[in-house]
Amino acid sequence: MLRLLAVFWGLESLSMAAPLAAALVLGETGMAGAFCLSMALPLLAALAVFVFSGKGLPRFAQFGASEGIRFVFFAWTLSCLTGALPYWLSGHIPSFSGAVFESVSGFTTTGASVIPDLEALPYSLHLWRGLTHWLGGIGIIVFTVALVPLFDAGAFRLVKAETTGPEKDRLTPRIAGTAKIFILIYVSLTALQTLLFLAGGMNWFDAVFHSFSTVATGGFSTHNDSIAHFNSPYVEWVSLVFMVISGLNFSLVYRLLRGRIREAAANSEARAYVLVIAVSVLLVAVSILPSSASSGAAARRAFFMSASVLTTTGFIPAGDYTLWPPLAQAVLFLLMFSGACSGSTSGGVKLIRYVILAKQMKNEMKKLLFPRGVFAIRIDQKAGRRDAVYSAAGFIFLYYAFVLASALLVCSSGTPLFDSLNTSLFMVGNIGIGLGKSNAVLYTAPAYTRWGLSFLMLAGRLELMTVLVLFTPGGWRGARLYVR
Repeated sequence: MLRLLAVFWGLESLSMAAPLAAALVLGETGMAGAFCLSMALPLLAALAVFVFSGKGLPRFAQFGASEGIRFVFFAWTLSCLTGALPYWLSGHIPSFSGAVFESVSGFTTTGASVIPDLEALPYSLHLWRGLTHWLGGIGIIVFTVALVPLFDAGAFRLVKAETTGPEKDRLTPRIAGTAKIFILIYVSLTALQTLLFLAGGMNWFDAVFHSFSTVATGGFSTHNDSIAHFNSPYVEWVSLVFMVISGLNFSLVYRLLRGRIREAAANSEARAYVLVIAVSVLLVAVSILPSSASSGAAARRAFFMSASVLTTTGFIPAGDYTLWPPLAQAVLFLLMFSGACSGSTSGGVKLIRYVILAKQMKNEMKKLLFPRGVFAIRIDQKAGRRDAVYSAAGFIFLYYAFVLASALLVCSSGTPLFDSLNTSLFMVGNIGIGLGKSNAVLYTAPAYTRWGLSFLMLAGRLELMTVLVLFTPGGWRGARLYVR
């Protein structure tokens, strides 16, 4: 396990090569030194593992269930700790707890930040912030599986532990092939959005950075006022379209690109996704219409904020959404409990779980009328498995338990209850924005709160079960790991 983690850790540290090159080209000598040291530490540690183990680089690895979960958790933990080094070593975030929080927020695509003045950061550090979003959005394990043949044999165990949602689709017989298709779609969406941003007048750096944030549904920005800085309806519409696309299951996006429209139309989660967006936009637009310049502006702002919260991106348009009428804020608050589609880059519960429970509720009502009837839930117009109901119910219970536990954690630092609940919602759901003063809470939070919230963001990104199982006795028994 140590040898495999050393391989992963060494590869992950090489992702700092791009911001290191940017620091050297732009003459940011302090950042260049921070990135050099941040890359050297993992590489030296990885080399030490192979030297002292007396064994060379593995050629093959087959994971059992518990070992796959363990590897994913430790790999993400190492990535987040390594990603914190440039912030800390450069002095832009003096406390290590704050640096870790920023790193975890980046990799988990939460988008929350402890940096009060983003525009004071050097370009190379901004580039690293954007890269953590982009790598974490599709999944650092998915990238590793697609690029490194060593992990091919045990790829499904790793990808299953990292990707979101109850079902894991295979588009090819080998999961590594599926990972490559997802990455190709991911890169293509990023490149297309970058070109559209450039056409709208953005500079190269902002276009690339905000494309990273949008496709990853992360929400980091190079400006303190987020997307509102550009004061451009065009930029908002481009961001909006790609947020909605990125909130879809990537398997569904692949089928749409192949022209399989009927499969997309029959997808239960996609239909629920469109319905939730439509209802949310209608309610918010009607609520904010009296205070908007026009009906078009109200519709755009309502659409943008609804999509931003539902897909857990966290971009903020022009205007202070925290001053919107109670109905609009209530809709956004409820969307924080949702999340977009499974198999997307978004966080949250995922709509498919609510769809499953809603269909089961309908069946329970039928049983009251027909006690001897046998009813099955239908997902994508096919009879679903009963264990999907148990899985969805168990996850949602655990999700709300994590939210309430994290609210207690934030309350312990003296934060009011409503702000604590909002903060816990956007941490566990990887949303990045909240109502009230929840965003300001992070700037003054004590170290233990930041450590706790960092763990909750990581647990939320790995869908809770992957992390929680490590704290049960069964998570450390019956492991199988074959390496040669």
